[in-house]
Amino acid sequence: MRILLAEDDAKLNETLTYQLETENFSVDSCTDGDTALYYGLQNIYDVILLDRMLPYMEGTAVLTTLREKGITAPIILITALGTLSDKVKGLDLGADDYLVKPFAFEELLARIRCVTRRSLTLTGNDILTVGDITWNAADSMLEGPLSSCTLAKREADLLETFIRSSGQTLPRNTLLLKVWGPESDVEDGNLDNYIYFLRRRLQIIGSKLQIKTIRGIGYCLQEN
Repeated sequence: MRILLAEDDAKLNETLTYQLETENFSVDSCTDGDTALYYGLQNIYDVILLDRMLPYMEGTAVLTTLREKGITAPIILITALGTLSDKVKGLDLGADDYLVKPFAFEELLARIRCVTRRSLTLTGNDILTVGDITWNAADSMLEGPLSSCTLAKREADLLETFIRSSGQTLPRNTLLLKVWGPESDVEDGNLDNYIYFLRRRLQIIGSKLQIKTIRGIGYCLQEN
C-alpha cells in the first residue's frame, strides 16, 4: 500500500515515515501544500495523510482541489485543530477521517485500516481476490486454481495495482508511478520485464486471468 504523508513538522514527518515504513507501507512524504497537491494529483496513493496547516497551500485547499480533480483516494486530515466545527468542515470538504494531534501511532494505523476497508473489497486482512486468484499480501502468496507461488516485492506491488483496478486499462506512466514512485528514475523497460514475470506467474498457477497489452496506452488485467 502506498501512502502520501504531507506534514510540515519535520520531526513528526520523519518519525511517521519511519513508523509507517516499518509497517511495510510505501511512503512518499512532503512538508508543504504545493508539493502535496502535485503528488496527490498523480493518483497513485491508497491513502493520503494530510496536515491541515501546511505552508504555501493549506491542507483544506489541497483537499478541495484533489476532490475537484476527481481524486478519490481516502484522505485523513491530521491537525491540531480539534473543535467540532473544524472536524465537520474537514469532513464536508471531502475528508474521510480526522485525526487530532497529538495521537498514538496505533490510532493512526486503525484509522488507515478503517478508511481502506471502506474503499476496497477485502476477503480478509491483507487478502485480495479477483477472478480465480487470491493474493495474500501478508505472506506474499499468490494462489490460483492449480498451485500457488510467492512474489518478489516489485511483482507484488505491480500485482496489487492490477487487482485493485481489475478490468481497467492502466497507462504505463501510472504503473511506473504507482510501483516505483514519483521520484524514481526507473527505466521504462523495467516495467515490461515485470509484466513478463507476472504473466508467467499467472500461467504457472493456472489462472484464466491475463495481463493484456493495450497498444499505445498500457495494460489491463482481465479474464481471457
